[in-house]
Amino acid sequence: MMMAGLREQKKERTRQRISEVALRLFDERGYEAVTVNEIAEAAGVAKVTLFNYFPTKDCLVLDAVKDDTAAVVAGREEGQTPLDALRAHYRGMSQQGDGEMDVEGMLTRVRVISASPALLAGVHQTHMGQRHELACALSEAMPELGLAAQLMAGQITATITTLQEVFFHRLSTGVPLEEAARTLADEVELAFDLLEHGFSSIEGRKS
Repeated sequence: MMMAGLREQKKERTRQRISEVALRLFDERGYEAVTVNEIAEAAGVAKVTLFNYFPTKDCLVLDAVKDDTAAVVAGREEGQTPLDALRAHYRGMSQQGDGEMDVEGMLTRVRVISASPALLAGVHQTHMGQRHELACALSEAMPELGLAAQLMAGQITATITTLQEVFFHRLSTGVPLEEAARTLADEVELAFDLLEHGFSSIEGRKS
């Protein structure tokens, strides 16, 4: 068991090194200008090893932006509603400690994606796929939803994307991580109140 754990740690370190090298090269020269061969050489791994971790070039960037909301719904606790499970998931993410967030890495990834039409299209495609999977998970959890499952999945996905965009914007403008995370935690609660109760949920927040 111990050896298996060490192997997994080594694999994760290798994966992290490849990802960091790729992002650095993409940030310096642009996503389209860098080849997979160059990334493998700079990371000190064989090309076949790189593809074992990242099957396609865009996976080097886009794997980290995937968030499996369908799995959160499918794996929710007994008696917990899908929306409550998602709220708890994003509440937990917003409360991560400073040491658990690589701010510079996140901002580098955002820069690389923003500068590449191919990656922007890939993000859009990823979000579409996640929305479809979430709709299926909601339908399975609540078969009576019908079309509402697709509409809910669309609203949830758009809400989460907006939260992420606002959070990254704050970091990019120099807002300290602790302050940005604290604001994000409040906004997660607001966002899920809106999803659960609609605009009426913000009436009590007005002063």
